[in-house]
Amino acid sequence: MCRRIFRGMQSSNPTGKAVPPAREITEEQFTTFIVYILRGTAEEKGALITSMIIPNKETVKREDVQEFLEDLICGVINALLENNATRGWRMVNTRNCKLGSVYLAVQLLSQLHLAKEEEEEEEERHNSYYPQASIMDWLCRTPLVSVFLRITVTMGLSVLQNSTEQQQDLRSLIPTCKMGNWADYCSLLDFPSIIFLNYHLPAEMQHRWRLLFSTLVYGRSFIQLCTHLVDKGPTLLVLRDTNGFIFGGFASPNWEVKPQIQGDSRCFLFTVFPKFGIYTCTGCNGQYMYLNHGIQADPKGLGMGGYLGCFGLWIDQNFRNGHSKAKPLCTTYNSPRLSAREDFTIDCMEVWQVGNIPEQLQVGRRNPQKFSSALVLHPL
Repeated sequence: MCRRIFRGMQSSNPTGKAVPPAREITEEQFTTFIVYILRGTAEEKGALITSMIIPNKETVKREDVQEFLEDLICGVINALLENNATRGWRMVNTRNCKLGSVYLAVQLLSQLHLAKEEEEEEEERHNSYYPQASIMDWLCRTPLVSVFLRITVTMGLSVLQNSTEQQQDLRSLIPTCKMGNWADYCSLLDFPSIIFLNYHLPAEMQHRWRLLFSTLVYGRSFIQLCTHLVDKGPTLLVLRDTNGFIFGGFASPNWEVKPQIQGDSRCFLFTVFPKFGIYTCTGCNGQYMYLNHGIQADPKGLGMGGYLGCFGLWIDQNFRNGHSKAKPLCTTYNSPRLSAREDFTIDCMEVWQVGNIPEQLQVGRRNPQKFSSALVLHPL
């Protein structure tokens, strides 16, 4: 990534005159590069990025863009680690991020396409060449790439450290991690997936994640899940099935135990292994989220999207089985099947509370009997 940044500076041409690349970077080139990365238009950034991908070329190949994105993502993670800006996250508390960097690069690359790419065969897509205009359009539709560039440059070159813009970028990427006494806990997520998911949360919920529940700590207990989920505000549910697929859902409002659909249009489903994907509401229906346990109504379990008996994501109250059905897509979230198989077995699950707990829920936190009484009346 250092070599790519150097090539980007070499290509900066504040005079507008045709000059061959020099071995040294002038002060004007350095300044122009910084200004374009931080404040530049899509056209200015597109020209720089094209030179950072492949120097002296007006078009770039798909695989070259993939390599650039992988280097960029690794550069962001290294910059965060070197500057102690991981906000409580540690490598030992997360999965190895090597594969995650590749999958996130693939997801970002999926936003880049030629005008006629939809008509091309898969092999032709792989060998596609993209002109600078396509790179410019891609930057407009994929703002996360520009955020990654700004973080890499400001932290890597110690430019405008602690500026308001940099702090906003950091907040959108890395939440403060609160694990309590679980210092040795290793999450199902890696750094790329944490960054990807946090970036897609509502802005007011991006600043903090707090670990509420894990099957590794509390076991396979639906009662324990509900105890640590209800009245906790917005949450991220992350699951891994026995085939190794990692996926889940974001619930923007508070969870309640009741045999009716709940939630709002900010909810979404996601996958982070073996691919990255965010699946937001279509507006087709309001089947956002469902949680029922111990009440005389079926089904009993936790679901998001779709409809009763055919959820985009379902966890049965036995806390071993679940399903992710899409024929071909979930009607609520336009999501494909999230798990390896339609009916899956849960290997592990964790729940993160995101943002601040709403003020009206503080009473519930101070009254632990609010939910436990229901569990006594309706044990599994």
